[in-house]
Amino acid sequence: QVQLVESGGGLVQPGGSLRLSCAASGIVFTSYAMNWYRQAPGKQRELVAGIASSGGTNAADSVKGRFTISRDNAKNTVYLQMNSLKPEDTAVYYCNAQRKRGPGGSVLNDYWGRGTQVTVSS
Repeated sequence: QVQLVESGGGLVQPGGSLRLSCAASGIVFTSYAMNWYRQAPGKQRELVAGIASSGGTNAADSVKGRFTISRDNAKNTVYLQMNSLKPEDTAVYYCNAQRKRGPGGSVLNDYWGRGTQVTVSS
C-alpha cells in the first residue's frame, strides 16, 4: 500500500520559515520524481517545486529563491524548505510521487498525500 505522509505545516508569521517533510512508503522511492503542490482556497492546485529521481530540481517562479526542495533517498523522504514566507503562500501543501515511462513519457504511477496546512499570518 502506497502512503505519502506530509508533516511540518503550521502557522508562521510573514518572513518566517517552515520545513515540510513527506515520508513515502510502498514505492521504490528512487524510481519516482517527487513534487510539492499547493492549493489555496478558491484556487487551482499548482506545482510549487519538483525533484527528479536524478536530483534535478525545478520550482515555480513565485517561490524561486525562497523555497528549496530536496530528497533523502535513504529515508524515502522529500523536503520543502520554505523561507521568507508571505501571506500568499498560505495553502494546503500536497506531496506527489510520479513515475513516468522515460523522460517526457506517459505517467505510469501518480500518488498523492493528504496535505498539510501552511498559514502565513501575523
